[in-house]
Amino acid sequence: MSVLKRASALILRRGITTYQSTWCKNDRLFRVHPSVSRAVAENKPVVALESTIITHGMPYPHNLSTAKEVEDIVRAEGATPATVGVIEGKVHVGLSSEELDHLARCKSSLKVSRRDLPFVLSKGLSGGTTVSATMIAAHRAGIPVFVTGGIGGVHRDGENSLDISADLTELGRTPIAVVSAGVKSILDIGRTLEFLETHGVCVVTYGKSKHFPAFFSPRSGFTSPYQVSNPAEAAKLIASTLSLGHQSGVLLAVPIPEEHAAAGKQIEEAIQAAVTEASAKGITGRDVTPFILQRVNELTKGKSLQANIALIHNNARVGSQIACALSKEMNERKLRSQTPHSGKHSSQSESDIVVIGGINVDFIAKAKAKTMHYGQTNPGSVCQSFGGVGRNIADSLSRLGHRPLFISAIGADSHSDAVLNYCKHMNTSGVARLEEQSTATYCVVITESGEMSLGMGDMDIHQQITEQYVSQFEEQISSATLVCLDGNIPVSTIDYVCRVAKKHNINVWYEPTDAQKARKPFLSDAWKSLSYSSPNLVELCTMNKTLGIPTPEVLPSSLEEVLNVAVALSRPLLEHLHCLVVTLGSNGVMVCGEHNAGSVNLQPRKQKRRRQLCAVHYPALIVTAEETVNVSGAGDSLAGALMAGILQQQDTDSCVQMGLLAARLSLASPHPIAPTLTLDLVDPNKVQNWPKPSFRWID
Repeated sequence: MSVLKRASALILRRGITTYQSTWCKNDRLFRVHPSVSRAVAENKPVVALESTIITHGMPYPHNLSTAKEVEDIVRAEGATPATVGVIEGKVHVGLSSEELDHLARCKSSLKVSRRDLPFVLSKGLSGGTTVSATMIAAHRAGIPVFVTGGIGGVHRDGENSLDISADLTELGRTPIAVVSAGVKSILDIGRTLEFLETHGVCVVTYGKSKHFPAFFSPRSGFTSPYQVSNPAEAAKLIASTLSLGHQSGVLLAVPIPEEHAAAGKQIEEAIQAAVTEASAKGITGRDVTPFILQRVNELTKGKSLQANIALIHNNARVGSQIACALSKEMNERKLRSQTPHSGKHSSQSESDIVVIGGINVDFIAKAKAKTMHYGQTNPGSVCQSFGGVGRNIADSLSRLGHRPLFISAIGADSHSDAVLNYCKHMNTSGVARLEEQSTATYCVVITESGEMSLGMGDMDIHQQITEQYVSQFEEQISSATLVCLDGNIPVSTIDYVCRVAKKHNINVWYEPTDAQKARKPFLSDAWKSLSYSSPNLVELCTMNKTLGIPTPEVLPSSLEEVLNVAVALSRPLLEHLHCLVVTLGSNGVMVCGEHNAGSVNLQPRKQKRRRQLCAVHYPALIVTAEETVNVSGAGDSLAGALMAGILQQQDTDSCVQMGLLAARLSLASPHPIAPTLTLDLVDPNKVQNWPKPSFRWID
């Protein structure tokens, strides 16, 4: 049984859902500033900033001016600032000038840590986010670098009081790089470093030595395990941490500049006096740090405040340089991951592909017996995975060296967090999370031999991927090298994207999803703006019927007749489409389009022109029934890998062979897109004796 027979046995082989990040305009609890969401979507450097320094760290107006100065420093270094705060029960990632001013003046602002978020949001309150709460927000927004003044730690006598800052536990479970001036000297620095080691946090001093800084002092008397000298070294460390998939963070300790450390001795004496005074007054818990900072400022006649501002400015400068270096490092790693197969770098940047379509939770039930009995329980295996045609294609591309912007919609329900967590390796910044909506779900029952018996889906949320929502990403769409649409999205959205594509001469790939949805672009002239499509024979018939073109009443069974029909039905569409990839089940794949050097030219066209047409048939690979685990993603794996090959400028044979290998991996995996999918595993050069493709002209 062939790879593509399994794939096309599921004519809804793709149809399902898509998702985006929890951080989007439509989310009830979170708001991401447009400048931040754009930068994240385009993989540009972003620096997260906390806001307790605004609400509790400095008096007004020093707090406001410092916050604005820090943001200006971040911008001057080439990154986008994303100050995090809670305003009237909503977490904001990126604050406007008015919102910064509101937090700076607000007398009732709370200090919001991880434990406080649920209460503060439920009551509609405002507050400044601590290190731990800011890390949570930054991680969920896809921001890997966070700059603060100094982190909390184990309090003195913490071995008895168990007074340990939530900053430390957050560093142990959230993969964020935190740039700070070390740990405040009012804390037990030795035990703090021991605690971080226990929780697997990589602690590194930034600079020429391993001396671990103590906020106002460049030396605490302790050393870090490691040291990095410059932004590039720090970026490689962070990139390696992220690549490992560890759930712990990195603490980059940046010593205060020497010129501002001269007052350190006086400040340290004031700190000891303030600590004694706080103890005498019975001040405990979260009130200790604000009291001490205020008292120290008074005792040093403002010198501690000046030093505080100086170290925050320095941290912002260093952190922004690291964020820029990290962005460059990650982009270079993506480019390197594209070169092993082709030996040449792709010219496409990470954001040059946009995928718009569905995401859903899949439930796959496979019978154990050869015969299924309806109306009763049958023995079998049931597994859950995450699918959706758009999601699958974006997943496939992400695993093959690209980072497409994925635009979709999910509900605010029990499935949404799971699906976003599973798709952490993808750019989901275009996925809307909608209140009072259900994430799309899909259930398929397959026989013991691997054929689809029944499929059922709840996909109403796909209708929320509207023209209005998608138009927010028009800038990315209009500059993309390739835009992929799946048939789950509304007709009006397809028409809109096709209008933008026509205006900006963008290549659009349409994945029909199923026979009924295949007709959507052909209900108007929108189809004339498509460049690629990958229908099966039934979907190709639907496309022709929608245009009023006669089609066979019964599809043929012999290979020669199947190929003749595929070519005949492709010919009218090639008046406008650049290329058609017709999946033929057990008969393989037929690629139809412009002739070039004895094959079909798959490379994106720059303009329409008259051309000579041809078709190339590729026989299918063999996959046994025993090897087949899941048939819901083979077609999407084929399409995604084929797109990756095209964008990496592979020849046509290699592109199709990459697709066939990816489809085979999908069939043997419980997931629609095999988590093991890599460029190395779809390298056609590692397979010997490929079946020879056959060529024919199209009149």
